[in-house]
Amino acid sequence: MDGTSEHGDAGTFDNPALGTEPFVLESCHSTWIFDPERMRFRRILKGLDLDAHQATTAWRAYFGLELDPLSESFVVLLNPDGSRLLRSWRHLDHCAQCGGEPTTELGREDLLSASRS
Repeated sequence: MDGTSEHGDAGTFDNPALGTEPFVLESCHSTWIFDPERMRFRRILKGLDLDAHQATTAWRAYFGLELDPLSESFVVLLNPDGSRLLRSWRHLDHCAQCGGEPTTELGREDLLSASRS
């Protein structure tokens, strides 16, 4: 895997994993920040009564990211052969995965702060 999606040519789906700019994916329980240039990611956990810095995981290497525009799922490959992975789904309005409504979004400053540390 080379950090890109196997679904990149499906429809007009814009795959941010193909670029070099950091980007954000929102799942039901986390805000995921990806840095494709350095092949690393971190999560900011949602729903905790902590500030953004305390609820942020350490940067972690990844070896590929597969985005599926049809199911809104994504898979983060944690090792080169893809035998260790994390799978999640993007959180949407009236979310089919968690049955919930949109969660509170983090502000721009919270995201910038988390991506720089």
